Amino acid sequence: MGDLGLWCANLGSVVLGIMKYRPLWLTCAALVTVAATLGGCGSSGTPMMGQRGGQTPSARSGFPAGMMHSFGSGYHARGLVCAAPSLPGRLVTVVVGDMGMTSVVGGTAQPGGHMMLRALPASVPSGQIGFVVDNMGWRTHELVVLPLAAGHQAGERVPGPDGRIDEAGSLGEASASCASGAGEGISSGSVGWVVLRLPAGRYELVCNLPHHYASGMYQAFDVA
Repeated sequence: MGDLGLWCANLGSVVLGIMKYRPLWLTCAALVTVAATLGGCGSSGTPMMGQRGGQTPSARSGFPAGMMHSFGSGYHARGLVCAAPSLPGRLVTVVVGDMGMTSVVGGTAQPGGHMMLRALPASVPSGQIGFVVDNMGWRTHELVVLPLAAGHQAGERVPGPDGRIDEAGSLGEASASCASGAGEGISSGSVGWVVLRLPAGRYELVCNLPHHYASGMYQAFDVA
């Protein structure tokens, strides 16, 4: 028996002692308190701060199952203010974020920041693909889909003086808050989406706002 089980067992002895030596009204009050306490003895865990009972971290934060522990420490999980509609084709969830400490208007960042972009799944069959981008960070972000040439890896592109990479050959983007397609960027806590028809090949998913690519916002994406 663990510590919790032993503690709960001891509560039984306390109840018996109360019933033996206390008037009836005190016994009833004590039993109500003990019953509330014992409610946790049969539970396997306690809900996290800010989490409703029975709710998983992924449901609370917006992270898809299996992605919660893949980002590393320091990234924030902001609540989402909107959701994408049902999209045709294969669904790919792209989570973007950063290590900002306070809400920042716009997407321009200083060089050397820590940001991330993760897609799940990272490989799908060819055809229609619906990309849903969840901005869980403090800054504005976006998703741009670029072809990846044979022999090259994600993250090899060289940003220009403005902190952006060349988007030549872009196949589409999700950069509108709570809307489809191109826009002014997906604001913090918002969702953007786009549906593309991609043939088999290798692609690179990037955020191309100033200095975001150099800060780690890229991932290889395979279409079989």
